[in-house]
Amino acid sequence: MSQNTLTLSLNEGHELAIKAFLACGCSNEQAQAVAHNMMLAERDHSHSHGLFRLPGYLNGLKNGHINPNPNPSVSLKTPAVIILDGDHAMAPYAFACVQQQLVENTLKNGCSLLALRSVHHFSSLWIETSFLAEKDLCALACTSYLPSVAPFGARKIFGTNPMAFAWPRLHKPPLVFDQASAVMARGDIMIAEQKQQQLPHGVGVDKNGNPSQTPSDILQGAQLAFGGYKGANIAMMIELLAGPLIGETTSLETAKSAPSDGSPPAGGEFILAVNPALFGDRNTADAYAENMFAAILENPDAKLPGDRRYKNREHSEKNGFSLSKELHDKILKIAEIS
Repeated sequence: MSQNTLTLSLNEGHELAIKAFLACGCSNEQAQAVAHNMMLAERDHSHSHGLFRLPGYLNGLKNGHINPNPNPSVSLKTPAVIILDGDHAMAPYAFACVQQQLVENTLKNGCSLLALRSVHHFSSLWIETSFLAEKDLCALACTSYLPSVAPFGARKIFGTNPMAFAWPRLHKPPLVFDQASAVMARGDIMIAEQKQQQLPHGVGVDKNGNPSQTPSDILQGAQLAFGGYKGANIAMMIELLAGPLIGETTSLETAKSAPSDGSPPAGGEFILAVNPALFGDRNTADAYAENMFAAILENPDAKLPGDRRYKNREHSEKNGFSLSKELHDKILKIAEIS
């Protein structure tokens, strides 16, 4: 272990997050939900969405951008359309307030659309879709962010706009992927900047629109969508689904009132949940899916989405996770705790 790195158990990480949240005035219920979410990310080595996000949440709480004691409210437009007003809550808490109702409605009606409005999203989307897949539901989730991605030229228009999908598997962990519409997640670029690492070709451009492999240049310039115009189209679709469709803003509109302290802006999240059992024979559907997965794995170099996270999970539960002393000290300083 490096002299600049700490090793924490998942419980110790959870306790650190709770202590920091409470010190910044956050309600215990919201603190527990978000800390749990961050530890799921650390457990599966999604470090860019674990405690790395805690300073941003804490700044948002201290500066009044995030509601420390929100009261999310749920309304049903139809049995299959659920609207949750997050009251400026952190998104993991808002989802926790409605997740059971989403499962029950989907199991009964075959599918449900959930619109999370007025929430502050900084977390991994795969956590929501994995939860739903573990309830035998197929799930899709997406959210936009601040303008970070330039579809053409050097002007940033779209967010990194992640999308997560989960497929339930009988007697096996679900198949799950979570990927940005950009070539690389912004959090990963920020971590590379801290570690003074160069990035692969094609991740982004500098402020003048010139290709760059330097994280700081790209963070000041613009990221690029994966696959050129095809990835840009997906980013645009997510802008529309997680924005205007559910009564929320696009990244361009979000930027007009976004905080400047590194905390997550207010925005929306779109979630679609489907009950496969109401669309056909569940065993047949599973057999077809498993045959496809087996064909993919015939290549010894191939892996199914999520497999690496499951292996990382076993390691973290036994050995804990690494946290830089710099980040640890930053958390303590912002929260004014020791």
